[in-house]
Amino acid sequence: MLIPNFERTKHILTPMNRDQVINALKKHKKQPYLDYKLKSKTEEFTQTLFYTLFDSNTPVESNLTVLENQFDELVDLACWKTESPCKKVWQNYVVQLPHILESLKLDAAAIQEGDPASLSIEEVYMAYPGFYAIAIYRLAHVLYKEGFPLVPRLMTEFAHRQTGVDINPGATIGKSFFIDHATGVVIGETAIIKDRVKVYQGVTLGALFVNKSLQQTKRHPTIESNVTIYANATILGGETVIGANSVIGGNAWLTASVPANSKVFHSPEIRIKTAKNG
Repeated sequence: MLIPNFERTKHILTPMNRDQVINALKKHKKQPYLDYKLKSKTEEFTQTLFYTLFDSNTPVESNLTVLENQFDELVDLACWKTESPCKKVWQNYVVQLPHILESLKLDAAAIQEGDPASLSIEEVYMAYPGFYAIAIYRLAHVLYKEGFPLVPRLMTEFAHRQTGVDINPGATIGKSFFIDHATGVVIGETAIIKDRVKVYQGVTLGALFVNKSLQQTKRHPTIESNVTIYANATILGGETVIGANSVIGGNAWLTASVPANSKVFHSPEIRIKTAKNG
């Protein structure tokens, strides 16, 4: 009887081979600005910003100084175009924080009023992933409009990892926005969402075509005011407009506009077999 030999052969990296590997890695490591400190520092800034705005035990005055110092680090890491006045971005940004906070209060109120399971406004702020994703989006969107490179995208990607909600910071979202259950929601860069819109988990507001030549065009849909979009509905295309006061049912697939006051439903065929009816 043959007994298989499971003894493993150890491969020792000789100094010559090690140097060759190092040189090969350096040769292919060509991206000059791929400093992952930017990622971790952006996440730190995002968390500090969120706590400064919402945590009652976080002092606003001293934390604004902390935030400015953190932002200066981000400028050093991410302001690659020397002609771009990134140093002025913080001054323009910080004065808009009270307005962002006002918008987020409306979002929180919409969630509390729209979800029967909500027990308090405190629960919305601390336990609802949809609110957190909206908050980070609104904080990132202002930086996006200021033209600060990469940082807004890293902010919303941080929220994406935390909540399962992927909102591009370039999207335009109106007042009193409500994402219920949150997980799997995708909102593209050129999407426009107007006031008092409610979406459920798994909703996608995406592009009809994926082509780099369309980068500067409106690729994602427009959702008018007072629209409800139920779970796993997919709405695609820059020319697609969902009219005001409409209801889009779960699992619907739309690539064309819908007039105001519409109800759109996906009707799958469901058949149930039992032993009795064969």
